[in-house]
Amino acid sequence: MPRATTDPAGTDRPTAAPEPDPAAAPDPAGTPAAPLPPTPSQTIGPFYGYALPFRGGEQIAPAGRPGTIVLHGRVRDGDGAPVPDALLEFWQAGPDGSLTGAPGSLRRDPVTGAVIGRHGLDFTGFGRVPTDADGRYVLHTLPATAPAGHPGAAPYLAVCVFARGLLHHLFTRVYFPEHAEAHAADPLLSRLPDDRARTLLAHPDGPDRYRFDVQLQQTADGTHEETVFLAFR
Repeated sequence: MPRATTDPAGTDRPTAAPEPDPAAAPDPAGTPAAPLPPTPSQTIGPFYGYALPFRGGEQIAPAGRPGTIVLHGRVRDGDGAPVPDALLEFWQAGPDGSLTGAPGSLRRDPVTGAVIGRHGLDFTGFGRVPTDADGRYVLHTLPATAPAGHPGAAPYLAVCVFARGLLHHLFTRVYFPEHAEAHAADPLLSRLPDDRARTLLAHPDGPDRYRFDVQLQQTADGTHEETVFLAFR
């Protein structure tokens, strides 16, 4: 039964009851309601700052070790904006080309089990660095060497990138300008067009210092080209 209501002019007018939501119940004939569209998915986190960074994670080589270099840069998204909560992991071969690292160099609290940082003595071959509020990271390590058992490979650092919006982490590499002759024979660089290969090259930025930016996507105006990322099968 329609009910009456009073409009602003003070006259009574009939008002129909609200129409039922067709998605909320079956129609009078018992036909099931049309299915609702799926809820959009979204990434969870990131929670990198809570569990993964550890004290001294940016020091692949101990502080003060002779010959140490600094690699620094920014992580940027497809708008060219810095990514403030990304996490970068670095691996590299030792001075002799070995990939064994330094087991036992990462210490844990004997009571809580929490990571309390490196012991500060060994070259570890591994680093884990979060970006700051401006998307910047800094890494202290030894000059890159080519991994043993990889004929033709130029010296490089392997990088894994974790960041908001990424359902899967990304792999890339950092090559250095002083090895230009070796780049021509490197199995990866030699197969890339020059403009793409340049996205994997660190740039000198002072004595024993290099800059390497990670661009997650090319910007719309083309000023920042997407870094080459690798797929392993």
